This record gives sequence, C-alpha cells and structure tokens, in this order.
Amino acid sequence: MATVELRFSAQPEHVRTARLVAAAVARRAGVEEAVLDEVRLAVGEACSRAVGLHRGNGLTAPVRVVLTDEEKMFSIEVADEVPGPAGGPVDAVSGIDAVLDPDIEGEDEMGLAVISGLVDDVEVSSGESGGTIRMSWPVSGTSEPH
Repeated sequence: MATVELRFSAQPEHVRTARLVAAAVARRAGVEEAVLDEVRLAVGEACSRAVGLHRGNGLTAPVRVVLTDEEKMFSIEVADEVPGPAGGPVDAVSGIDAVLDPDIEGEDEMGLAVISGLVDDVEVSSGESGGTIRMSWPVSGTSEPH
C-alpha cells in the first residue's frame, strides 16, 4: 500500500494543486482514465469545502489530503480541523445535514451533494477533532510505472 500525504494552508489557490496531485497519483494507482475527471472534481469540491470551513472558523491549521493506493482500491481522505457534531461515519446522501456546520449554508451543502453525485463510495464523518470526507474508486489490475 502506497500513501501520499499533502498538507496545504487553507487558501483557495492551493485547491488546484491538490486536484492536480490527486489526479496524478490516481493515474499512477491505476484508476481508469475516464474516471480521472471525477477524481479531480471530487477532490476539488472536498478541498474547497475544507478551505471554506477553516477560513470561516478562523483556523490557521493546514488542510490534510491523504491519497492511498491499495491493492484494488484508490482512496482519498480530505480532512479539516473544524470541530463538528460527534458521530461516526454518515452517509453522504441521506445524512449530509448531520455533518453540516449550521453557520455555513448553501455552498457547503452543494459541495457535498456534488461529491456524492461524482463518487459512488463516499463517507463523511465529523467529530471534535474535525471532519473527514473519504472517497474511493476501484483500480485496474495493472498500474503503469513512471
């Protein structure tokens, strides 16, 4: 299992870099070329959401992105450090309201809706130490060495 971890200051201009890194690592992991746009868009939405939460709550901590290449699965976790309601994983489609910050309307809800539309396997969780969006995609049997 290979892991790439990216941390960036909560600035909107760094979201593009996170998207590019995610697409490059996904390609190397063996995610189908046709799915890479979905990976890029989903990571962009998740990172934009984390940046917005950090900035809206006055946090200077970095946003964390962990990209993991497992045997048959490629996963990405985007984590923020904004405390939210305690609880385990929440289904991104039916339980979005349980993880939303009541002070951040509209854009946050829309971002989670976009992610759930792009990614079949998505899990959103929130707790005292922050929130995490975990997304995963299947990989083909062969990854191309570069």
